[in-house]
Amino acid sequence: QVQLRESGGGSVQPGGSLRLSCTASEYITGTMGWFRQVPGAEREGIGIIYTTGGRPYYADSVKGRFIISRDNAKGTLYLQMNSLEPEDTAMYYCAARLRSTFYSFSASDFGVWGQGTQFTVSS
Repeated sequence: QVQLRESGGGSVQPGGSLRLSCTASEYITGTMGWFRQVPGAEREGIGIIYTTGGRPYYADSVKGRFIISRDNAKGTLYLQMNSLEPEDTAMYYCAARLRSTFYSFSASDFGVWGQGTQFTVSS
């Protein structure tokens, strides 16, 4: 069974930058995404990318500030976060929808999840 593991969480001041990584236990084909969740709220899809190539897609809440990329050789998904705001504070998850190129920001459409990494934006 494929496993995903996020890393890179921590604390950053407003306006700062941070990069999260997501490493898969084996090569993945399909759709990968980044999600975030705050207590009491649903898990929010913030960006997806197809493993077959093409540009990433972003939620309006992060468009222009966050960048998703993927290193196929390393099997790693990245989330570069810039111009961070306190509202970006959340638990961040990477996810995969295996063997399916599917445009969706809904958590229910992704079947493989990492354990999450906490990220806080605070002065």
